[in-house]
Order: sequence, then C-alpha cells, then structure tokens
Amino acid sequence: MGIEINLLPWRQEQRERRGKRFNLALGLMAVLGLGGGYAMTFYYDHQLDVQQQRNEHIRAESAQLKQDIRHMQDDEKSRGVIRNKIDIFSQLQQGRGQTVRVFNALSASLQEGVYYSKLSRTGQRLSLDGLAEDNYQVSDQLRALEAMPVLGVPVLSQVEGDEQGHRRFSLSVEQQVPAAVGEAP
Repeated sequence: MGIEINLLPWRQEQRERRGKRFNLALGLMAVLGLGGGYAMTFYYDHQLDVQQQRNEHIRAESAQLKQDIRHMQDDEKSRGVIRNKIDIFSQLQQGRGQTVRVFNALSASLQEGVYYSKLSRTGQRLSLDGLAEDNYQVSDQLRALEAMPVLGVPVLSQVEGDEQGHRRFSLSVEQQVPAAVGEAP
C-alpha cells in the first residue's frame, strides 16, 4: 500500500495565489494604465493650453502689427500730402515772379503802333490779340517777342485787315519757366 498524498489542496492554494497575484497585477496594470492615461491627458491638456497661449500671443502681436501698418499707411499718406504741398510751394516760389517778368517782357517788346486788345493764359501758353497799323509792325512785334528770354517763339495764327486799314492779329507764345528757384530774369 502506498501512501497517498493528496496534492489537491496545495494545488488549489497555489492556484488561488496565482489568481490573487494575477488579479493584483491586473489591478496594478489597470491603475498604472489609468494613471498613465490621466498623466497623458494632463500632459496634452497642458500642451494645448501652452499652444493656445502662444496662438493668443501671436494673434495679439498680429493685431498690433496690423495697427502699426495702418498707422504707417496713414503716415505715408500724410507724407505724400506734405510732399505734394512742398511741390506746390516750390512751384509757386519758382513762378512767383514769372507773371511780373511776362508783363515786363510784353511791355518791353511792344513796338510802336502795336496795341494789345486781349491777353489770355492757359497753362504756360499766352494768347494775344492785337491791332497794328501794318503788316511790318506785326512782323516786328513777333521778332521782339521772340527776343524776350521769358517767352518762347511766337506763333501767328491770324492777321486780318479792318475798314480803317489796320491789321488785327492773333498769336500765341509759350512762357519759358526758369529752371531753378530764384533764377534771375
């Protein structure tokens, strides 16, 4: 007869210990998994907050830059207006005495027996209507106008005779604008 050893309780205890270890390991893994998941969620939330702060900073800086650009554009417009005003002032300064010089040239070039009846100006072009005693005086008047430094070459457009024997004429001439401000006549 032999001794019978019942290993069933030992195996049963071993199985229970393994089951407890397995459940403990399973629980520990679940806790580690949940802890890791929570840690990853916390990490990603933190990273998302940081990125949103960066984005908000970029939006604020972008808005500030847009505002600065608007100010610069306004300054550029103001600068353009000021430049236009300076150009106008310099043109006015340059042409300040031009009218006086033109009238002086017209009166100095007026030949004996020639009279102006109408004077008009469009831009730099002067249109003159006048009366002379004969064609020679009209020719002399054209030469005298051409000799004036503030006037260009006159262009005779019309000559007519009237009932008293006088010659009515029309001519046009360009004003010569001085090249530099303050140029002497």
